[in-house]
This record gives sequence, structure tokens and C-alpha cells, in this order.
Amino acid sequence: MPLTMAKPGETVTIRKITGKDEVRQHLAELGFVVDSAITVVSQLGGSLILQVKDSRIALDKTLANRVLI
Repeated sequence: MPLTMAKPGETVTIRKITGKDEVRQHLAELGFVVDSAITVVSQLGGSLILQVKDSRIALDKTLANRVLI
């Protein structure tokens, strides 16, 4: 299921990242790699604030839909 389905406070594991090579590369540079754990901090108007390793990153709905958990 896409990352947008996760609830705030939930920790999930990335199973797959879809999209063009540039999109997957950009997400990998932000720390979104397969089998890594991320925590949903909050959800505001479809955008997500995520805890990835030691950083908090905001993703809009279109990018978050490309991350499958």
C-alpha cells in the first residue's frame, strides 16, 4: 500500500519505490531506500512529515504515493 495510507505515529518499512529513475534517485538521496524504517510524524492536507533516520522530511502526496510500504 502507498505511504499515504499510514497513520501518524506509525512506523513502517519501505517495500518498493515506484516511478521514473530520477524520482527514485531523488527519494534515495533523501534516505528513502527499500527495507528502511520510517515514522509518520504528521499529515497535513495530504502532505506527510516523516522521520527518516535522524531527519524530518516533508513529502507531498504525489511523491508519498510512490513509496510503497
